[in-house]
Amino acid sequence: MASVTASTTPPTSPALKGVPEAAAPGGDASVALPVGEAAVVPEEVAATPQPRASLARRMGLIAAGWIFVLLLGGGIALERTLTTQVEANFDEQLDYILTAMIASAEIDASGEVYFYRTLGDQRFLEPGSGLYWQISGGNYEPWPSRSLWDRTLKLEGADTNGDHFDSDIHFYNSDQFKGEPLRLAERTVILPGSETRWTFAVASATEQMDTQIGRVRLILIWSFAVLGLGLLVMALLQIRYGLSPLRRVRAAIQNLRTTGANRITEPLPLEVQPLVEELNALLEHSERQAEEARRHAGNLAHALKTPLTVLTNAATARAPDLGEAVMRETRTMQRHVDHHLARARAVGRRAVGHARTNVMASAEAVRRAVERLYPDGRLDIAGDRNAAVSLERQDLDELLGNLIENAAKYGGGSVFVTVDPDEAGIPRDPKMCLIWVEDDGAGIPEAERIRIFDRGVRLDTDKPGTGLGLAIVRDVAEIYGGSVTLSESEDLGGLLVELRLPRVD
Repeated sequence: MASVTASTTPPTSPALKGVPEAAAPGGDASVALPVGEAAVVPEEVAATPQPRASLARRMGLIAAGWIFVLLLGGGIALERTLTTQVEANFDEQLDYILTAMIASAEIDASGEVYFYRTLGDQRFLEPGSGLYWQISGGNYEPWPSRSLWDRTLKLEGADTNGDHFDSDIHFYNSDQFKGEPLRLAERTVILPGSETRWTFAVASATEQMDTQIGRVRLILIWSFAVLGLGLLVMALLQIRYGLSPLRRVRAAIQNLRTTGANRITEPLPLEVQPLVEELNALLEHSERQAEEARRHAGNLAHALKTPLTVLTNAATARAPDLGEAVMRETRTMQRHVDHHLARARAVGRRAVGHARTNVMASAEAVRRAVERLYPDGRLDIAGDRNAAVSLERQDLDELLGNLIENAAKYGGGSVFVTVDPDEAGIPRDPKMCLIWVEDDGAGIPEAERIRIFDRGVRLDTDKPGTGLGLAIVRDVAEIYGGSVTLSESEDLGGLLVELRLPRVD
């Protein structure tokens, strides 16, 4: 394999007319986008997104909603439980009095009911006291307590026809006395010595019970209100404390802008640490891109300085070969500009998203173009026809175009390209696609195989070129996460270029 220079001149043969420049060999030349195109930012992308609702406000509303629902449900359940208990205690007192009445009742000689012992509650003797009893049965007149005075209780169990009989105690509410709601307990029994069904009833004003229930409800309302307020305050404090790491991240970012720090080093909770790590990685990436941009701007300025100095001196001296010097130096400057634009486009395309390009299709397109330039040479391509890499087609065409044309130009006439070589001792890398470009030339000395990738370095100065071809190959391959190395071809005896690019399944 012949000695390969770092670049070749762009082909001008008519054989390449109509061939897309990305597919054309000649390597370092590439189509430059208008400078204004790269600088234009769509309005919808450049616009600052409007912030949505506060995260703390969302969490506060959720917490307040759950506190309200749970306390409301719990309060209603507790209120019903306590109210039921108060009513049960009230009914238990009426049941006790009713049982005492029945136990104290007997039948006199005339068949009427009387108490052989006085009921102990003094309120039965006080008119309008709110506690009453009454006994009704058969055709006898109802026998009321003195507390009823001239009133009579209307009982649900009082049935003169004898059709109604409540062997168990029966409770119900009544509003028969205006302004005095009553709670009644009644029971129908047959006393010894009488066949009459007697209905015993005890009535009590519900004012005391309603007062107790109202007190219970008031206590519950105030208790749950204080509890809800306390829970809400605690939730807000929790939200503020829980979101404090985000405020610390914000302060750390502000510190980056104001102090010139380049990393967030403050220890933060585990939940926030991944965000900080991603942010530090983004800062590192931005620094790397900025440094790369500065380096390439300096490289471009340095590369253009010499041609500009030559043109300035030639113009000042009014050299007779000024026209030739202008053409020669402007071509050199154009190649340098194309080199850096190729890198810029590769970086931009890599940032847009993951691409997928078939290696064999790109190699076949480059072969057709190179065969027009070197019709006497031999170019063979073999390997995996389905192998695909994560590169844009234009960038892959440029890489293969530089390598294949260099091999055809500086080799002995035979070029062999292998995609994913399948040989003993070479395991297939599941992440990287290996591409071999071999020729039968003189090769490159091992001591020069690293230096040859430097921009502008050429080992064969007898043939035209700018020394940028292999520099472009290395730079673009590294941008996509690949690599390129040089060695000696065992089959053809010349140079072996091993290009590794990220694989896509």
